[in-house]
Amino acid sequence: MSTQQPGDGEGRPGNRPSPGGATSPSEAADATPTPFVPSGRSYRWEDWVGAAVMGVLTLITFANVLVRYFTSQSFAWTEEISVSLMVVLTLVAASAAVVRDRHIRVEVLFYGGSKARRRLLALLSGFATIVAFAILAALGGKLAWDDYQYEVTSPGIGIPQWWYTVTMPVLCVVVTWRALQYFVTVWKDR
Repeated sequence: MSTQQPGDGEGRPGNRPSPGGATSPSEAADATPTPFVPSGRSYRWEDWVGAAVMGVLTLITFANVLVRYFTSQSFAWTEEISVSLMVVLTLVAASAAVVRDRHIRVEVLFYGGSKARRRLLALLSGFATIVAFAILAALGGKLAWDDYQYEVTSPGIGIPQWWYTVTMPVLCVVVTWRALQYFVTVWKDR
């Protein structure tokens, strides 16, 4: 077990620090802990839901492949459920990315400045995430309400379409809540 601190030359040949003490963006990412990053193997509910949805997607797709291979037919309903589950998986993964501060960004710009600059950019990205997912939640809620109000049915199975569309606003609210938690944590970290 090493007693080195992140940024002390880890990952460099011969464990030498970089010239002039400069660190690469990946080393800077290791050196600056982010809020909500689990230590070790601490799983969150997003991990379990994501794994379960992936498992169900795999089983549905595999069953469809077997049925197509052996009967030259297909389960039309599997595509409908698969698309809905992919939306759920995407939003659950977005929540996991927000809570771990692992969303997409240009790390050279983010880690290239002072701690105050990183904090400002983190606040800006947190705010943008809150606004974007709040808008998605509102529009998704309107879509689900319209599907419910006008009794829209799904084309493959014929069940109420809102059963699928209601997951979007609910999970967008979850992502908004997680982004709000992140924003408050960054705001308090001076």
